[in-house]
Amino acid sequence: GTGCLCFTLNDGTAALDNQTFFGPGLQIAGKVSVDKTFAVINGANSTVYTPLRLPSGNFVLSGAFDDYETTKVANLGLGGIVQVNTLGAVDKSLKFGVGANGAITSMTRITSGSQTGKFLIGGTFSSFNSRRSNRQNINFLTRLNVDGTLDSTFVDVINLRPNDPTKNKDTVPSFNGGVGLFGNGFGGVFTLVKRVFSLGDKVYVVGNFDRYLKAFYERSTFDTKVYDNTTIRQVVRMSADGSMDSTYRFDVSTKTSPASGNGVVNDAVQLADGSLILVGSFTTFDGSTKNRIVKLKPDGTVDQTFATGTGANGDILSIGYNATTNKIVVAGVFTTFNGQPLAGVALLNVDGSLSSGFTFPSLSGGFPSFARQMNSGKIIVSGAFNRYNGVLRQGFMVLNPNGSLANGYNNTGVFIGQILDMIEVTSSDGNPAAILVGDIIRFNNSAAHNVIKVEFQN
Repeated sequence: GTGCLCFTLNDGTAALDNQTFFGPGLQIAGKVSVDKTFAVINGANSTVYTPLRLPSGNFVLSGAFDDYETTKVANLGLGGIVQVNTLGAVDKSLKFGVGANGAITSMTRITSGSQTGKFLIGGTFSSFNSRRSNRQNINFLTRLNVDGTLDSTFVDVINLRPNDPTKNKDTVPSFNGGVGLFGNGFGGVFTLVKRVFSLGDKVYVVGNFDRYLKAFYERSTFDTKVYDNTTIRQVVRMSADGSMDSTYRFDVSTKTSPASGNGVVNDAVQLADGSLILVGSFTTFDGSTKNRIVKLKPDGTVDQTFATGTGANGDILSIGYNATTNKIVVAGVFTTFNGQPLAGVALLNVDGSLSSGFTFPSLSGGFPSFARQMNSGKIIVSGAFNRYNGVLRQGFMVLNPNGSLANGYNNTGVFIGQILDMIEVTSSDGNPAAILVGDIIRFNNSAAHNVIKVEFQN
């Protein structure tokens, strides 16, 4: 015909009128590529929420999947948790059994205190490594032993069947603490447990719950548990045995907790001193105006010196903190942060002020849902966008610390999906790398299966 066909070729894809057409596996030379030694072929069959690095060099992946690398056919179980080695293959040395009966949305390893080496997991599950549907005695949070088994103990319970002495005692989690949602004040889509943190013998849980729960075994039976519950919203601190720390965000004299946020919490980080930074859709926190970001001091009170000013004018979806650069990066649907034009990503100093010289001028076709800064200072950003500052970047890009596109690091093609978390590692060639997890469908013109390792050449 007489028309002119115009397209942009980028890593084997053609873009025409905002449509993407996948071509052959043409690779364009650049500094970002999938690390092929991380030989994940089928990956996870559903969302991966968190990667956790072990002292051995292996990793534990947690999420909503029940199969990884088609090991389900071998009856491995994989209820949202699996250990993989440095090459991405399943390692069965940790005894997770059939795992959780729901998603594991957050996981951490205890690195100090009396429970050192054990794991904390939080999510939407009510049992762990149990094939019996009625053995549901976990409230979205529990602790695992160093070997991956449920940290459990024996307790006396009421036996309603005197002729069956096996019902005199029950095996229950040693960590007797959890959370729940009794009201509906959060609205929309939420996750009760967003992040679990550990510091010394204290456990911090952040999410969209409004109750702390503790089993009262003296009034429980083998099949039915009775729970004490305490009203506390979105943030709770527990002791090593799971009991609620009533010195943190709770007034013992009035038996009340602060108001917390008037909207949902989407993400959180913990700093070395135990302080927490929460982000989400809230505009007030504990009665103070805090537009989508707030810092809680180690004692649980709002840090009014955290210099975010007017905060974000739209929801913040993710937050990351890099201890090497001592910077915080947030991503979301905002267009300004503390009055400055920033189209969905802001780089902050640890005191909450905007990092000098960083800009994020314009984004089209969507918004960034994830951002993290690497030790080098470069920033990974992903989302549903297709252009950044007028340049074609289809869902994934690497920025310099000042917000400009990093030269040579933006050779990758279409990204489809959502990154939920990452951990920085080293590639087989000794270069910086990152294990990315989430709902990752396609990366660099290749099918992805919710977990990939990406190399960044120096």
